[in-house]
Amino acid sequence: MIAAYGQHDRGNEAIQLFVKMIDEGLKPNEITFVSVVDACASTANLDRGKFVHALIIDSGLQPSIILGNALVNMYAKCGDLSETQIIFDKLLKKNVVSWTTLIGAYAQHGNKKNAIELLKKMQGEGVRPNKITYVSILEAFSSPVDLSEGKVIHSEIRNSGFQFDLVVDTALLNMYGKCGSPDDARRIFDDMRERDEIAWNAMIAAYAHPGHGKNAIQIFYEMQKTGVKPTVVTYVSVLDACADVTALREGKMIHESIVDSGFDKEIVLGNALINMYAKCGSLQDARTVFDNMQSRDVFSWTSVIAAYAQHGHGHATLELFRQMLLGGWKPNEITFISVLSACNHGGLVDEGLYYFESMTAAYALSPTLEHYGCIIDLLGRAGWLDKAEDLLTKMPLEPDAVIWMSLLGSCRVHGDVERGKHIAKRLLELDFNHDAPHILLSNMYASANRWMDAAGARNIMEEKGIQKQPGRSWIEVGETVHEFFAGDRLHPQTVQIYMEIENLKHKMSEAGYVPDTSLVLHNVEEEKKEQLLLAHSEKLAVAFGLISTPSGTPLRVMKNLRVCPDCHNAMKFISKIVNREIVVRDSNRFHHFKEGCCSCGDYW
Repeated sequence: MIAAYGQHDRGNEAIQLFVKMIDEGLKPNEITFVSVVDACASTANLDRGKFVHALIIDSGLQPSIILGNALVNMYAKCGDLSETQIIFDKLLKKNVVSWTTLIGAYAQHGNKKNAIELLKKMQGEGVRPNKITYVSILEAFSSPVDLSEGKVIHSEIRNSGFQFDLVVDTALLNMYGKCGSPDDARRIFDDMRERDEIAWNAMIAAYAHPGHGKNAIQIFYEMQKTGVKPTVVTYVSVLDACADVTALREGKMIHESIVDSGFDKEIVLGNALINMYAKCGSLQDARTVFDNMQSRDVFSWTSVIAAYAQHGHGHATLELFRQMLLGGWKPNEITFISVLSACNHGGLVDEGLYYFESMTAAYALSPTLEHYGCIIDLLGRAGWLDKAEDLLTKMPLEPDAVIWMSLLGSCRVHGDVERGKHIAKRLLELDFNHDAPHILLSNMYASANRWMDAAGARNIMEEKGIQKQPGRSWIEVGETVHEFFAGDRLHPQTVQIYMEIENLKHKMSEAGYVPDTSLVLHNVEEEKKEQLLLAHSEKLAVAFGLISTPSGTPLRVMKNLRVCPDCHNAMKFISKIVNREIVVRDSNRFHHFKEGCCSCGDYW
């Protein structure tokens, strides 16, 4: 009876029945102990597991390899790795299950080094790994830095004859996806002799990373064509993909599919939908999903708070946070990142400092680099550069390049060239081979008319072989994403686009728009500077959107870099002239331009 409960995932009832058996004076045998130890493992009940282990010792029973493996598995599933290792070392006999269980325990807890060493030791003692051994160790490889070692294990699998096993292939898909190599995952997927919904989910998840969202959506549609029904896991992954590529049309279609499938009451899908709609620029849809959720968890609140923070609604974000607290929900670290980001986007310095302090004082949460980064950026953007740098140098964590970059950006905004110079030097000492610090420093020099210094900063970039990341904007019209670079003339409708640009230029001038040529950091004539500004990628994307969509419909433009001040100003004029809402998502946040105003209140 105890075994029956355990086999049907009713571990707690199995443990209760075992206790009743003991109370009635019956003496457990080894089979009983194996069943109840497995029940403790399935429920991750370490205290009960230790109690049963003590009973085994008191009984004088010398554990067989089956009971020994059960104890190793129980301590592993309960997260006690030190005791797992001790029990394993005490086993008089070890088989492939013993080794595999310990390897899996280390792999699941991120201890890649021990997992690999155990595999080598296992093979050295003549124990041949089985497919579960390989599936277990593949969990140890979960980031791009693990890719080369993961490929070594893949080679072993190929040589062992497990290459075309469904479970092993699915584990390889997961490994390559987590290691950021979707192309390798796709090769495995294409060669699979059979696929179940888990394999399809793994392939979609492998593509559901920045830059590969369209492929994930394509695989999702292929999955449906083959007759394999999507699961909750499928929908979560494909919604993340839609968020990555801002595919609002596909996201809405998938939302309809979720409703039709009966999964719309799942909290995890509600949270994923909030995130998708927010990142696709439709804050209203995100809020509608949140308001219609019958049940919520802390991640639901965190998702909607993050949505409002991304769209620059600082006060609304803080009001939602207060409602969350009044509802009895305890915020987590991610919640506070969104709250602090909202304060940062809105210039709410006092509120940001208050909530930063309350993390530790009221909720016993230790600030991470991201929290410190938000506060340092908040202080810097508000012009409090001394306080920002003081916090950066005194924080208990080692600041990373991202935090130094945010302070350098603040120096650029406030024209503090000397501070910017020494911060750029610190970034270069970190071996931060990125174009941003060089460009920011060059731009600061150019703004101060220090052209020789500006050229010097650019020359250092060239010497190091660092390429400037080009500004890129894109807009989805119909089923096609149209991409533009600054000065782009490769689009099939280039002539019409530049005609629209000229049309907008005249109308904006009549409305009072004056190009901010001080932002063109090249020593050229004023007329040339104006031409360069008009050809910025986001302006080209908006012009194309205006000539390609019905009058009155909103335009949603995405940009890989921060929107420039001149484009920001121009978008306000354009939104009023054409009577349309223009939503621009740049590298930092969303801007909603409507009737000549921006949701950021010109603070970004």
